[in-house]
Amino acid sequence: MNPVNYINSIEASDEILLKESAVLYYFSTTSCNVGEAFEPKVIKLLDENFPKIKFYKIDLNFSPELAAKYSAFVEPTILVFFEGKETIRKSRNIGVFELEDAIKRPYKLIFE
Repeated sequence: MNPVNYINSIEASDEILLKESAVLYYFSTTSCNVGEAFEPKVIKLLDENFPKIKFYKIDLNFSPELAAKYSAFVEPTILVFFEGKETIRKSRNIGVFELEDAIKRPYKLIFE
């Protein structure tokens, strides 16, 4: 299972994007019920279908500079990066199947 890794600095974020080929940033807060309920579904989706994507959580309350850098001001916001480039951006009303469809093609191009 994908562990929940937290990022709270721009430096850490930049380093992750340099060394990992596929990354999902999950922007949320602990006060967001939708974000808290959706997070395990996203982790399960990655574990079952996209195991090479690393999951990182960013709490908007503790990392406003990261929220600003990535223009992630609504919760939840999901950013998926392939080879260090933002490829997918989803915010607020996100469905698991919608997210899966968005990830499927670029994931296959890179890993298959």
